[in-house]
Amino acid sequence: MKKLSITSINDRCESDMGEFIEESEKKYSRRIRKAADILAQTHKDKPIILLSGPSGAGKTTSAKRLEELLDEQDIETYTISMDNYFLPESETPNAVDENGKVDYESPYRMDIKLLNEHMMKIANCEPIEIPTFNFAEQKREPGFTYKRKPGELVLFEGIHALNPEVTNISDDIANCIYVSIRTRLELDNGALLHPSHIRLMRRLLRDKQYRGRGFEATMDMFDSVERGESLYIMPFKDRAKIHIDTFIMYEASVYKPFLYDELHEVFEKSEDHKNHAQMEEFLNALDAIPAESVPDYSLVREFIGGSRFE
Repeated sequence: MKKLSITSINDRCESDMGEFIEESEKKYSRRIRKAADILAQTHKDKPIILLSGPSGAGKTTSAKRLEELLDEQDIETYTISMDNYFLPESETPNAVDENGKVDYESPYRMDIKLLNEHMMKIANCEPIEIPTFNFAEQKREPGFTYKRKPGELVLFEGIHALNPEVTNISDDIANCIYVSIRTRLELDNGALLHPSHIRLMRRLLRDKQYRGRGFEATMDMFDSVERGESLYIMPFKDRAKIHIDTFIMYEASVYKPFLYDELHEVFEKSEDHKNHAQMEEFLNALDAIPAESVPDYSLVREFIGGSRFE
């Protein structure tokens, strides 16, 4: 596990913020390009790409960046978000945890039958109607038509993409990718911020902007999300031959203005989230980077908005 000190981040922000942002983006781009090169070498034998990772890992941007790089190599690629195949809570009564609460991470929240049917039709270049799922309102909405072209790669991205019970695709015809954060932030006193809390920062921003959840509601779900990762995602990560660290060196500095004040209010009024209070300590120690400094292709834009991939 890599470490990056808050002091070094602040020093770079003060001395050469623009160069620091550019260097950070180039590091992530190199990881994505390396993965794209592997996919390009095997695309004739493996027309399917399965990309998975825990919540807040940056799956959407990673998938779109891979698609873009493969397209540039004249390997036409199409990305399908498996989020489209989620079902409303009312239609998934069996997706509950041991306490009888809704298990938002359960693979049984997905319309596995429809997904498998669509995968078969995609393989045969038959047209399908991909639904759209509205997370804020927990309902399906009209989607869009897609028909795979002969020779086209299809990239499925979602938390359950590597679960064979969900995707039912052989590794003989699929490249499997796992994305997550592999770097910890470090304070001068040696305290470390676990990658799960960097992903939580991302989820707080995403959920508020795109899923209609406030910070407290997202933090209330943290234990359930972590449980789901252990049960439904981690057991299949070794299936992936390609692993990508999606950490962006300057990202927490960008998140600070979006998160700090509201997080402070949540921690002030509630004793329930003390296990997350370390995030406030780390954010307080960071110098802020203005959002307008973030390029539109950055993975950071997936969470603060303004991504060219939206």
